Amino acid sequence: MLFNSFLFLCGFLPITCLLFWQLGRRSRSFAVAWLVLASLVFYGWWNPAYVLLLAGSIVFNYLAGLGINEQRLKGKIRRSTLFLVIALTVDLLILAYYKYASFFVHSFADATGQNWSVAAIALPLGISFFTFTQIAFLVDTWRGRVDSFNPIDYALFVTYFPHLIAGPILHHGEMMRQFSAPWMGIFNADNVAAGATIFVIGLFKKVAIADAVARYSDPVFAAALTSPISLLEAWGGAIAYTLQIYFDFSGYSDMAIGLSILFGIRIPLNFNSPYKARNIVDFWRRWHISLSRFLRDYLYIPLGGNRQGKAHRYVNLMLTMLLGGLWHGAGWTFILWGGLHGIYLVVNHLWHWLTSNRKPMAPSFLRRAIAQLITFLAVVIAWVFFRAESLVAARHILAGMFGFNGIVLLDSWETKLGKLAGWLTAHHVTFEALPLFGGRVQISYILLLLAFVWLLPNTRQLFQRRDIAFGDYAPLSGLSVRLAWKPSLTFAVITACVFSYCLITMYFSSGTEFIYYNF
Repeated sequence: MLFNSFLFLCGFLPITCLLFWQLGRRSRSFAVAWLVLASLVFYGWWNPAYVLLLAGSIVFNYLAGLGINEQRLKGKIRRSTLFLVIALTVDLLILAYYKYASFFVHSFADATGQNWSVAAIALPLGISFFTFTQIAFLVDTWRGRVDSFNPIDYALFVTYFPHLIAGPILHHGEMMRQFSAPWMGIFNADNVAAGATIFVIGLFKKVAIADAVARYSDPVFAAALTSPISLLEAWGGAIAYTLQIYFDFSGYSDMAIGLSILFGIRIPLNFNSPYKARNIVDFWRRWHISLSRFLRDYLYIPLGGNRQGKAHRYVNLMLTMLLGGLWHGAGWTFILWGGLHGIYLVVNHLWHWLTSNRKPMAPSFLRRAIAQLITFLAVVIAWVFFRAESLVAARHILAGMFGFNGIVLLDSWETKLGKLAGWLTAHHVTFEALPLFGGRVQISYILLLLAFVWLLPNTRQLFQRRDIAFGDYAPLSGLSVRLAWKPSLTFAVITACVFSYCLITMYFSSGTEFIYYNF
């Protein structure tokens, strides 16, 4: 499926770019209109029926925005607020129907003992992203922060295909002014070189890393549906998925940025080495940055943020993260994942409050290393709920990770450990074949990927010489600056080789769609 999607993109993208640049020579408006049409075609390739849903959502929210703004300018704040509430209600009801109707009905039926059911509803691709994008637009219109209501620009703001399927959540203030910029529609060779390279980097992360490490995580989570999981298998599967979703989402984020740079348009940085975070607050500043910003600006702060005391702040954090978990999927596992991160955030703030006036006893480098390791392990544990297909599966894996299913080591290790194996056996450790654990090969692969994650610069750092995305990042320094990308024959050859490898890998493998396509 991924290869077929990529073949479509290979035909779609050159035509879109060439016509974009050709029309841009005549009129910026023609170039923008063409991108809107191309984005609708791109979206419709997956399911043409939902193009009408997307188009209807755009028309409704644009007209609602006009109405809200008109009433606000007239000083009719109550009527403007009423328009906002109605528009938000319609948006959320549509989202709830497509994404949560089945979950709500089945949950209510289970709680009341009723035999209720609902027909399966196909989830429109990207509905969470284009809904949240427009909710932010409506709220900011009500706040008086929107000054452009060009209908074609608005349509492109919502449909812009590099972000439409799996984010990031765009902000009108960052995008609208780009659509009216004088360079819109103008061919730029540096943009093409940089955009193509970033796209290939993202493709490599998905095809060569994320899909490859999935062979260690998928069997573990599938087996957990019906049976307990041993210690090594549980940790091996959980860490493998932790790396899979990292490279999967990082790869998509890079590809979205790269595609957008081809058109000379920057989108928000959505991924910034989150596993380098030293606390969970820092993690959420690095992971799915646009969603974190949305939840902060349109949920956490309106709830009161930290303005009404510590207790109220912690309640707001929990509510925000629970809803953030529900945003990711209609299931109790997602709610528990969000709730667990809410608990992490509360503990993080409490710890900072309790230790803020204490003199540290350990060296700074050791404190940083320990903080990063603890944060990483906490994230690994939470990912179990995110990936598990049921609460039973999550329980089986977590029980294995904490040793409640017994400590079982690979049978091939028994002879290698010698006398130590006898001591371990006497202390209730057993040696058996572990079909869900890859042994030395899996351990080596995981350690190699962790080295990539923790030691190497990310894509934004590699392209620090260019302004490729909105957002903060840590620039490279010293000798590592030599790694920074610049247009050259060397980078072109490397990019071509990596791209060829990705094509061959996709053709001969059964790759999967991006994980965030499901949200």
